[in-house]
Amino acid sequence: MKPIALAIHGGCGVMAQTGLSQQEWEEARADLASALRAGWVVLSKGGRALDAVQAAVIVLEDSPHFNAGHGAALNAEGEHELDSAIMDGATLAAGSVSAVRRIRNPVKAARALLEDGSLLMLTGPAADRYAEEHGLEIVSPDYFTTQRRTDTLKTMQAHERAGTAASASEAEKHGTVGAVALDSAGHLAAATSTGGYTNKPAGRVGDSPIIGAGTYARDGACAVSGTGQGEFFIRHVVGHEIASRIDYLDESLEHAAGKLIHLDLARYNIGAGLVAVDAKGNIAAPFNTDGMFRGWITPDGDLSVASHREVFFVERLR
Repeated sequence: MKPIALAIHGGCGVMAQTGLSQQEWEEARADLASALRAGWVVLSKGGRALDAVQAAVIVLEDSPHFNAGHGAALNAEGEHELDSAIMDGATLAAGSVSAVRRIRNPVKAARALLEDGSLLMLTGPAADRYAEEHGLEIVSPDYFTTQRRTDTLKTMQAHERAGTAASASEAEKHGTVGAVALDSAGHLAAATSTGGYTNKPAGRVGDSPIIGAGTYARDGACAVSGTGQGEFFIRHVVGHEIASRIDYLDESLEHAAGKLIHLDLARYNIGAGLVAVDAKGNIAAPFNTDGMFRGWITPDGDLSVASHREVFFVERLR
C-alpha cells in the first residue's frame, strides 16, 4: 500500500503557556486531534487528499480556539473578513476566497470555486453571494466573534495608541489554520483558512488565499500551508518556492521548508511557520516563534499534536 500522510497547523505564535487554563490547552489539542481524525478517515478509506484537507480545516474553522471561522480575528473596524484557499496537487486546480463575512466555512466556498473551474478567486460580498447561491451555510457575522478575540482587539488597539504594537506577542497579532495531505494514489493537496491578523485594516488580504504563497500543492513535490505575517509569504511565494527547491534542486522537504522559515524569512524578524508533506509522506513543520499549534499523522498511523516544543503522542490509527 502506498503511504498516506496528513499534517495540520492552527497558527504560529501561540500564547504563553500561562495564557490559557489547562482545560483550554487540552481543548485546543483535542480539536487538533479531531481535525486530524477527520482527514485520516478520508485517507484511510482510499479517499482523495483534497477531501482530507477540507475535512480537517472544517473542524478547525468550527473550533473557537483558532483564528479561522468561529473564533476568527477582528479587523480595525471590529469586523471579520475571512480568507481561505484549497489546491489539488494532481491538477493544480484551486479555489480561493478573501474578505468574506457570512460564510460559516470559507474553505467550502474555496472548494466550490475549485470545482466550478471557470473561476479561481472571489472576494468580499461577491464571494458571500456565490457561496449562498451554491447552497453553502450562511451565518450572521457575529457567529464568528468570541470574547477572546474581542479582548485581543482591545489590547492591540491599546498597543497602537501607545506606540507599542511592535512589542505585542505573535499570539496577539495573527493566526491561521491549514492542512496538507498525501493520499494513497500519490496525490497531494493543501488548504488554508484565516481571519488574518488582529486589528488589520479593513480590506487587507494576506497570503492564505494566494495560491503559491500561503497555500500550494504540486504532485511529485509537496503540499504547503503557511502561517505568519502574510505579506512576506507573498513576497517570497513561499509554497511555490519550497516545491521548486524540491523539484529543481532535489532538496529534502525538511531542508527546503526549513530554509524558507529559518533563513529567508528570518531577516524580517517576523513570526512564521508552516506544515508540509512531500510525495513520500515525509512531514515538515518548522516555525520560528515560541510555538505553533500543529499535528500530524505519519504513514504508519501515529497521531501527534503540539502547541509549544513538547509533542504529545495521542494514538496509533492503523
